[in-house]
Amino acid sequence: MKKLHISTTINGDETEFVCAPDETLLDVLRDRLNLTGAKEGCGTGDCGACSVTLNGRLVCSCLVLGAEADGAEVGTIEGMADGDNLHVLQRVFIEKAALQCGICTPGILVAAKALLEKNPDPTETEIRYWLAGNLCRCTGYDKIIKAVQIAAAEMRSA
Repeated sequence: MKKLHISTTINGDETEFVCAPDETLLDVLRDRLNLTGAKEGCGTGDCGACSVTLNGRLVCSCLVLGAEADGAEVGTIEGMADGDNLHVLQRVFIEKAALQCGICTPGILVAAKALLEKNPDPTETEIRYWLAGNLCRCTGYDKIIKAVQIAAAEMRSA
């Protein structure tokens, strides 16, 4: 099978990689680029553990081909922090214990960030609806929703 040469931008950095035409973006991120924050929870787009943004749109990277990133802008959990400074969402998730095992957390954080970029003042219902595609098997959702609300308020006041 012929390999494809892909040029893309990941977390603001121009990146190139070679992949098979049928290789998922998740596999490229994890296996070729060593960006292991996105997790494979299901491989069918049902759990959201592999959530990333592609040209600003929230996607399950297990359902996107690596080749689809050609010329695109990809955002992953690795791009949320600014060096050692955590993104407000990351900090509040830690402060409010809105995570446990960590499998779902990167996808939830990427999804929550995408929501707050579109809607900086979401209602609880809007947060729950937006994060409905991200399954958490450990914490339940109340601490996660509360952490997103607190982070949103902090981001609005900054």
